[in-house]
Amino acid sequence: MPRSSLFPRAAVLGAAVLLALGSAFPAQAATGFDPLPPHNPYAGPQGTATMHGDTGSSDATPLAGPGAGSLTSRRVALQSACPTVLVGSDGYPVALCTPILGQVPTVHLLDPATGNSLAELRIAKGSLLGGVYAYLDDQDRLVAVDGDRALLRIAHRRTASGGWELYVASSLSLASAVPEGDAVTGVSPDWKGRVWFATGGGVVGTADDRTGAVHALTLPAGERVDNSISTAPAGTAVATTHATYLLTAADDGTPAVAWRQPYDRGPARKPGQLSRGTGSTPTFFGPRTGTDYLTVVDNAAPTENLLVYRADTGAQVCSVPVLQAGGSGSENSPIGAGNSVFVASTYGYPYPALPDNAGPSTPAAADFEGGLSRVDVRADGSGCDLKWDTTVRSSAVPRLSTADGLIHTIIRTPAIPFTHTTSILDSFLYAAIDPATGRTVRTHYLGTSALYDTLQMVGSIAPGGVIYQGTITGILRITNG
Repeated sequence: MPRSSLFPRAAVLGAAVLLALGSAFPAQAATGFDPLPPHNPYAGPQGTATMHGDTGSSDATPLAGPGAGSLTSRRVALQSACPTVLVGSDGYPVALCTPILGQVPTVHLLDPATGNSLAELRIAKGSLLGGVYAYLDDQDRLVAVDGDRALLRIAHRRTASGGWELYVASSLSLASAVPEGDAVTGVSPDWKGRVWFATGGGVVGTADDRTGAVHALTLPAGERVDNSISTAPAGTAVATTHATYLLTAADDGTPAVAWRQPYDRGPARKPGQLSRGTGSTPTFFGPRTGTDYLTVVDNAAPTENLLVYRADTGAQVCSVPVLQAGGSGSENSPIGAGNSVFVASTYGYPYPALPDNAGPSTPAAADFEGGLSRVDVRADGSGCDLKWDTTVRSSAVPRLSTADGLIHTIIRTPAIPFTHTTSILDSFLYAAIDPATGRTVRTHYLGTSALYDTLQMVGSIAPGGVIYQGTITGILRITNG
């Protein structure tokens, strides 16, 4: 058999397996997933302002996905890994990518009609995860910290010739708070317009680029922050490699710890994770305010637990074993909406690169079995219950749409069907999942080979049902029709 014929054959077999699970949308959209976290007035549109949708990191959106018609997809080749694709109120997507060659972070302004890059701007290189977690502010400017420890607001505008350009609208040095050799991992605005930041080395602070004020504190020695941070009216959530925190700020911006909850960080990093500890960006969710609870996944071995806390006091609501049907390990932020939390497994996922301080994993390698679990907090807040547990092989951070009642993600199918192996000949499919049952109800073939590897990155649902999904080599644009 010619090698070229392996690609469509693998894709067809993989799609056939998934389509056997279900080929129709649910009779009606699922309900009970409101409210979402309140909209932050200093962030861009709800659902597209941050990597995880909103500043509460719900990974849920009020925007509907592509809908029930025929789907088309297009690969936009940028020779870069593009983990962050955000969409402003003007409809223009902004992507933060890391080129394969040189690895200098580059911001792209994308054409809403095609996904093509209209303009690009390089920023100073930092750590592997530094600068990845950016957000759009209320003026559609990308807010990020570069490798020179400068807080940037990057805007876009038309040029005299009618084209587009990206430019740095403002810059504030964080060098007084961020030690040389450290790098900012996550940024998020609070409800007073200050920018909260956290570094890999465990420095957490606020920066006000209107006044130039920067204030910070250092968390206990040995605690790293390897995921993004989340903000809600009650405070800022940070998950380190040892514990989950809620922090607040004084009137002048000086941060303080409101509460701290340690968790089981396990004996070692697991394969398919980037650090030893939680892989979660902490998620605010809840049935009353949208931020009643805070959740992360621990790193317990052999089975991880979903941990839910009361956001106001830090009191633990529950600890529920998850991802038991597949590999129990996750580098992904949970989805949180209403009373429900969804967490996807990344155990065994083959990352092409790891942070310098990641350390060895135990075991050294594992197959990517997949897994997706749903946990519901009881209505009276007395505990939580596992509703379902599947082995869906999600290769992206899933996103829940409260508009269409579906979970949207990308599924990786092996070149050899009915195995858990991974290779450069694997195929990738868009998938819609019924949150009520965990069943995959729709798939659409995207492509075969490492060019389409979504690398557990997040897809962003834009107005009009367009999905922008980062890959290891660029962006996939998925549309209806």
